[in-house]
Amino acid sequence: MVSTANLKVRVVIILALTIASAYLIWPLDKKINQGLDLKGGTYVLLHADTSGIKSDKLGDAISGAIEKIRTRIDAYGVKETTIQVQGVDSILAQLPGVVDRSIIDKLKEAGKLEFKIVDEDKDKFEAAIKGNVTAGCDFLEYQNSWLLVGQKASLTGADLAESYVGFDNYGAADVKLQFTSQGMKQFARVTEENVGKRLAIILDNKVMSAPMIKEAILSGGAEITGDFPIDEAKLLVSILNSGALPVPLTVEEERTVGPLLGSDSIKHGIISSLVGVGVVFLFMMIYYTIGGIVACLCLVLNLLLTLAGLSLMHATLTLPGIAGLILSLAMAVDANVLIYERLRDELNLKKSLGSAMKNSYDRTFITILDTHLTNVIAAIFLFTFGTGPIKGFATTLILGLAVSMFTSIYVSKTMLSYLLNTIKMQKFPMLHLFPKMQINFFKIKNVMFTASMILVIVGLFSFHSRGEKAYGVDFRGGLVLEYKIPSLPKIENVRGALKQDGITTEAIQEIESIPGGVIIKSREDITATVERSLKKNFKDYERLKVTKVGPAAGAQLKQKAVLAVLFSLLGILIYIVFRFRHWDFAMAAVLGLLYDVLIALGITCIKGYEIDLLTITALLTIAGYSVSDTIVLYDRIRELAPRIPKANIAQLMNTAMNEVFGRTVITTLTVLMVTSSMYFLGGEGLSSFSFVLLIGFLSGIYSTIYVSSVLVLFVRKTRV
Repeated sequence: MVSTANLKVRVVIILALTIASAYLIWPLDKKINQGLDLKGGTYVLLHADTSGIKSDKLGDAISGAIEKIRTRIDAYGVKETTIQVQGVDSILAQLPGVVDRSIIDKLKEAGKLEFKIVDEDKDKFEAAIKGNVTAGCDFLEYQNSWLLVGQKASLTGADLAESYVGFDNYGAADVKLQFTSQGMKQFARVTEENVGKRLAIILDNKVMSAPMIKEAILSGGAEITGDFPIDEAKLLVSILNSGALPVPLTVEEERTVGPLLGSDSIKHGIISSLVGVGVVFLFMMIYYTIGGIVACLCLVLNLLLTLAGLSLMHATLTLPGIAGLILSLAMAVDANVLIYERLRDELNLKKSLGSAMKNSYDRTFITILDTHLTNVIAAIFLFTFGTGPIKGFATTLILGLAVSMFTSIYVSKTMLSYLLNTIKMQKFPMLHLFPKMQINFFKIKNVMFTASMILVIVGLFSFHSRGEKAYGVDFRGGLVLEYKIPSLPKIENVRGALKQDGITTEAIQEIESIPGGVIIKSREDITATVERSLKKNFKDYERLKVTKVGPAAGAQLKQKAVLAVLFSLLGILIYIVFRFRHWDFAMAAVLGLLYDVLIALGITCIKGYEIDLLTITALLTIAGYSVSDTIVLYDRIRELAPRIPKANIAQLMNTAMNEVFGRTVITTLTVLMVTSSMYFLGGEGLSSFSFVLLIGFLSGIYSTIYVSSVLVLFVRKTRV
């Protein structure tokens, strides 16, 4: 297959890449960035209200807001923070290792500091209590009471030089303020003119303290006192020192993962990966013997090169990214099976081993390219419209597919050529579970197609009947809290405790895979009240995960998900039309993969899983992988057409199906080994994702025969 001279060059290239890749990823925990869903941390998307900002000043306002947010986070001692613009008017902040939600609340605070004299007029106060606030005044709550202050500030944050954490005579934390030279003069004048009155110190329209002015203060210093925990005092100082935000911010999306859940995700992700890939390795070595060993070595190199690529790109590996890595390995197995099954066909024609190998690589190359490109198309749109960890999945999948093409074609061909040229291998032993078949697949096509449509209708009815409940928090907005309560006897205790404390929730469920695990869902942000109740009633609990999505962000995510699916289908349709020159074949292929998507969606709803971003990721993965089997069939039909020119389209299709049936079963079996491992061993994080994949991959075998092929026959018949 490959000349001796070229073989030496190829071996050197492969060895050099292997050594370089090993260097790039060692040690793995330092060279590969872990996502927040693996190591724990907080992902928060802040939306900026830019309605009052001129278009030419928008960039400066957003940049200013980022810098002030960074200052506030740095004051808390958070390391390796990532803050960046997302879209036009949103800011994404990622805080590794941090699960304290009080930081998030402080990020969006405007930081508008004002000093106002309290109006002690009793008549005005009584009127304000009745709802008649005197013009030019504000009525603000303070320590379970109210204060009447003027709307015009005596001093503002602009007069502040710095603030820092201090301690009073009793060791309690407070916040010390130091004014600028101009502010010092103004502060001296205000305190001198208002001795005996109270001075309200107001941050973001909230009274922080209201001390009595006992005498004129000429030193230019003041303090904010109160029952401050030290961390809250530090956050307050960071807000004051960073100054007022140039634009108002609201939290549109928040995803917090505790370190326990992160380490659990890593453990289950690694275990499921090792078991799934290990089973595939064992199967390949038993079924294809020497070829199986070569395929396994290629898969190891595939993993090595993909991780090295992630390291070079400084990409972040997330839990969905691990899934993308596993699926790219499954695609690499698919390519090897395609090559070996074609090799079997060539050997059955009594060709020499060298000639058979050459033909198998030459004739499967375009098919492998087609199957990989259709998956890349789906992954590109997933990356375009995805967010956070979903982009990580798409990135890993695209990189893995590119590496798969290299290892499946270039590396495996080099290894087999070495065995042929050096060891003089004469035989290529393989098991043969599927002898030559002559099944008439279309004999029951009408019954099967009807059953297919009934399944789709049942699934869509289930999806529709669930209404808004079919969607997860990603798409409908709201709050999902996940906790581990070691002392929890049963879930009813949580329901009773929260109800007793007057906390209204949408749903409370157990996390089956985590002892003492509880999921609490709500439309409102009830985190603080829930955690007070858990602390009071159960003493010990650990926050595993917080997912909060605003209604606007949820609607936007839903829109992006729909666009990702539609553009993926359109991209695949255009590619198949370009490759096969027949619109009816292309349309049938796309409708076949759409069938797989709808079946997976329907059964997922029947199972009770919610539709979230990971579900959409799985559906698009199904779309890319499902059409691969159809493309293999189309390629075989195109190859058979010149050999049996008198055969009609039904005969061509039926012959092609019989010839590729063994390959289809084996490739589906290997990918099911991987996804089954993800489903049973991947933990809570991969449960719904892998379930959708299992259903979709199983449906893919069926839809190629009884949806895509039947639709082609129907169109061709009606055209005649």
